[in-house]
Amino acid sequence: MRFGGMALVRMTRLAALATAALVALGACTSAGATSAPTAAATAGRTAAPTSAPTAVPTAVPTAAPTAASTSAPTSTSTAAPTSAPTAAPAPTPAPTATPLPTVAAECQAANIQLKKPGVLTIGTDNPAYPPWFLGDPPKGSTWQLADPTSGTGYESAAAYAIAGALGFSKDQVSWVVVPFNNAIQPGPKSFDILLNQVDYQPERAKAVDLSDGYFDNNQAVVSVEGNPITKATSVGDLKAFRLGAQVGTTSYTYIKDTIQPAAKVSVYSTNDLAIAGLKARQIDGIVVDLYTAYYMVGAQLNKGVIVGQLPAVGEATHFSVLLTKNSPLTACVNQALAVIKADGTLDQIHKDWIDTQGNAPVLAP
Repeated sequence: MRFGGMALVRMTRLAALATAALVALGACTSAGATSAPTAAATAGRTAAPTSAPTAVPTAVPTAAPTAASTSAPTSTSTAAPTSAPTAAPAPTPAPTATPLPTVAAECQAANIQLKKPGVLTIGTDNPAYPPWFLGDPPKGSTWQLADPTSGTGYESAAAYAIAGALGFSKDQVSWVVVPFNNAIQPGPKSFDILLNQVDYQPERAKAVDLSDGYFDNNQAVVSVEGNPITKATSVGDLKAFRLGAQVGTTSYTYIKDTIQPAAKVSVYSTNDLAIAGLKARQIDGIVVDLYTAYYMVGAQLNKGVIVGQLPAVGEATHFSVLLTKNSPLTACVNQALAVIKADGTLDQIHKDWIDTQGNAPVLAP
């Protein structure tokens, strides 16, 4: 009995151990079934969905919009407006591109061949008429009406400006009397240069040298109050009147070739004689350059009238400095003229001595 009871107890314990083993095995099996699905499911639901959506929406959209919208607009809207305003000031160097004219070394006073060494001899006619020459002649002087040595009046001031550009001081300049009609003839001269309202004419330039212009000029008709010519308003109206001018001048040529009056043109050796003819009623009008006309009506005629300016025919006429034919000094004078034109000296001389003279009507062609 004792042996049988003990055997029973052992069998019971073995059964319990077997049961426990079975439970443990079942637990292990259950754990394996749970672990595998969870890992797979988790990996499938988490890894795949997280990796794909993140890479596509983030990397692709971010790179494309940023490059397109940031780089392109910045290049177009910033670079273009900035470079255009910067390039605009480019024309600034233009004024310094052309240097002011100068007088060459060989044209300086010390290097010029002159009539009298060290002295520039300038010729003009006598009387010396305003507004070309002003200033009262000094006591004992042979100059009449005005004094060329004064430096006042258009041509006197221009002559000293030319001399200055060549390097001459005022006390290195000497003036001589040269009748106009003698000056324009070929042959040797008693002067280096001459200023005497000499119009440039191609035919005249065959006998003497004529410089570049120092004064642009028009012709005008002068008469006295009460003469019917004062009612003329055109060149055609002048044909019916008796006209006169100084010999060898552009004024005479204008009457003969352009106005072509019915009566013979009266020719005088000086403007003073033409004025005497007008006063004596030998002629109805005198043709002279405009600014000589101003002087005539202002100082030489009682009740003088400028009938009008004559329209230019062809190229505008200008006054030239006259020199001996083929003079080596001609090129030097042109250089000096270029200097006083460029630096404003000649413009100022015009303002000082011409612009104050007044106005005159322009006659129709």
